[in-house]
Amino acid sequence: MSPLVRIATRTWAPDVGAAPFRLRALARALVAAGCEVEVLTTAPRGAAPPDEDGVRTRRAPVLRDAGGVVRGYLPYLSFDVPLTGRLLLGRRPDVVVHEPPPTTGLATRLAGRLRSVPYVSYVPDVWSLGAVAAGAPRPVLAALRTAEAAALRGAAAVLAVTDGMAEEVVRAGVAPGRVRVVGNGVDVDVFRPARRVPPAGGLRAVYSGTMSQWQGAEVFVRAFAQVARTDPAARLVMVGGGVDVPRLRALAAELAPGAVELPGTVPPAEAARLLGEADVALASLVPGSGYDLMAPTKIAAAAACGTPVLFAGVGSGADAVRSGELGAVVDHDAAAVADALRGWRRPDAARRERLRAWAERHGSLAAAADRAAAAVLAVAGAPAPRAGSGS
Repeated sequence: MSPLVRIATRTWAPDVGAAPFRLRALARALVAAGCEVEVLTTAPRGAAPPDEDGVRTRRAPVLRDAGGVVRGYLPYLSFDVPLTGRLLLGRRPDVVVHEPPPTTGLATRLAGRLRSVPYVSYVPDVWSLGAVAAGAPRPVLAALRTAEAAALRGAAAVLAVTDGMAEEVVRAGVAPGRVRVVGNGVDVDVFRPARRVPPAGGLRAVYSGTMSQWQGAEVFVRAFAQVARTDPAARLVMVGGGVDVPRLRALAAELAPGAVELPGTVPPAEAARLLGEADVALASLVPGSGYDLMAPTKIAAAAACGTPVLFAGVGSGADAVRSGELGAVVDHDAAAVADALRGWRRPDAARRERLRAWAERHGSLAAAADRAAAAVLAVAGAPAPRAGSGS
């Protein structure tokens, strides 16, 4: 009988974002390795897409915010409380993989203990660090730290997306030998250079990804208001969702009417087209937010489309841009961003090819999924997948 891997996550297709993309790639790699995959997730507001071969999706109702996102303590608990019971039903899996929040990890740990099933924690970020930066009340912060530490320490393996994230996991009390750095990336078959780059004109900038207090994307709206004064044809398109989108739309209408557009979430292929036609892709993380350890996938997406990145902030994202020569890094400051954009040089074909080559080597989601699948299968006691099987 094929090994059965369960994935417990509040976000899955048709949701758009780094987490569902990352987990879908993992599921594909596991199926390619001969596993059956069962996903315990949430019911979307609209129609759910059909299951892929080898992947069975079990959905349950959940609370969502006004934007349709499972975000906030009550929505998280509306998924996590029933999850324990859902994990106890059906065929006993060989291993369970869970994503944040920490309460999902607690439910996975409890069910795993009751059924003697090992589990793997997939850690794209450390939630307690973000809570500190957000100024969470002490009781909330203490509960979050306790839940997160308990979930991580009970895992047979912890998958971290960066070296810095792995170090934080070890500080939380996880034995170093149980931590695997698997990296992150994008689907390089979807994110690829544009077939035709529009002729030169005003500066074309694109921000593609989540917009929340952690990213601090407001810095780009304020900077572009300055750029548009000397380059009236300059345009910034900011695609994606997040709690900051309504506020940023109002700010753009006030400071840069006509120069900054926020159309909301778009399909990955449309985001890839916009990135491929742009002169510069924008990415940011607010210093001291607790998310400095993340390497935003928007950097890999831009490089895969052959577009250089202007990164505002510090941390793993800034390090990736510098070490890979993917663009430029500036302070998370509107004046610094505006100065960099005013002097931005339109990338030529050779530079776009170099960026694409970097993404194929270092930013492939399929390659990261193969590494993650190998760690999951090691816990399940099954053979590791072949390299490239997650594509």
